[in-house]
Amino acid sequence: MTDIAADRARLLEIVREKAIVHGRVTLSSGKEADYYVDLRRITLDGEASPLVGRVMRDLVADLDVVAVGGLTLGADPVATSMLHAAAAAGERLDAFVVRKQGKAHGLQQRIEGPSVAGRRVLVVEDTTTTGGSPLDAVAAVREAGGEVVAVATIADRDTGAGARIEDEADVPYRFVYSLADLGLA
Repeated sequence: MTDIAADRARLLEIVREKAIVHGRVTLSSGKEADYYVDLRRITLDGEASPLVGRVMRDLVADLDVVAVGGLTLGADPVATSMLHAAAAAGERLDAFVVRKQGKAHGLQQRIEGPSVAGRRVLVVEDTTTTGGSPLDAVAAVREAGGEVVAVATIADRDTGAGARIEDEADVPYRFVYSLADLGLA
């Protein structure tokens, strides 16, 4: 059995060590910041990825979901980490990927992976600033017939995204680390 408090503490150490980049940057939202939290350095890291899966699963352990995913690219490694953590625990959790726009060829699907139609799913993201990406994913899942139970992210930038997601999507919003936890507030 894993010690989730130890996993959470070690993941935070790795995030602080490897993911926080200081200097002026423009975020995907168009806003400027004096630092960037590049969680792909964590979600794709061999030591950190399993921690992400376990910590994120613990964050939403009380929710009944059968699949997890979100808008590509930030959500993809989070979802697959959770899928692998579930498998390691002898459980099943499917993952899905929401494209920024539908494909113009093949099946022309906006959501890749097992179907979300009629299924209870969790929308995830690595870092949340405005809430735009998870809101886009929520809309796509609902359009495909899935039921979004909640939105969860690793790091929340404390910019009001959680309230926006809860208000506009009418689902709970959860996060593992705040800016204060990351030493940025």
